[in-house]
Amino acid sequence: MSKPQKESFFWTSYSDLMTSLFFVMLVLFILVIVLLHNKMREIEKEREASQEQLDKIREIEASVKNIDSTYFVYDSTYKRHTLRDIHVSFHSESADITDIPLGDRRRLLDVGKSILTFVNDAVSKNPNVKYLLIIEGQSSISNYNNPDECRNNDVLSYRRALSLIRYWNDNNKIFNPDICEVIISGSGTSSPFKEPEYLPSGKVNYANQRFVIHIIPKPGTIK
Repeated sequence: MSKPQKESFFWTSYSDLMTSLFFVMLVLFILVIVLLHNKMREIEKEREASQEQLDKIREIEASVKNIDSTYFVYDSTYKRHTLRDIHVSFHSESADITDIPLGDRRRLLDVGKSILTFVNDAVSKNPNVKYLLIIEGQSSISNYNNPDECRNNDVLSYRRALSLIRYWNDNNKIFNPDICEVIISGSGTSSPFKEPEYLPSGKVNYANQRFVIHIIPKPGTIK
């Protein structure tokens, strides 16, 4: 074979190789673009879904603010609602619901009815959400250096919370456990949601002989 023929064959083969490589690179480039586009669409869908879920969670959390302002007032210090114009104070070493004045006990029945109405309405609007109702009993500080007394305060505060639930149940204010779980607790003297331990005079503050009510949304599967 002559030299020109060899060179012609080489350049022809080289041209075919470059064409093939270019075609392969073009196919790979297109494939990468398609895969990136699909991935970006997936990420965008996930972002939209996450934002929608976040908005729904915020909506559920904000729903608690819609609770009846007749009986509750928002406490910006603890970012929670507290009972409005209801005097709840037990006698020392007592968990008897009748320690609370009759007028306030009647308002506590209205509070129970108000919470029932709120929970039922909220769940009817969003079946995915459930609620947690925590009744937290408290006690004033008393002989706090005595461990046995502290344990008694814990038991006493629990009994105070229990007295409210029993009072509601006895008056047909019963919560459906499928939509509202009720937890009875006693924090004794350790709760952060309480009045100062002592009055300015230095005497024990008996205003802590009470219970507090927590209403917490429990989002289920947010779709």
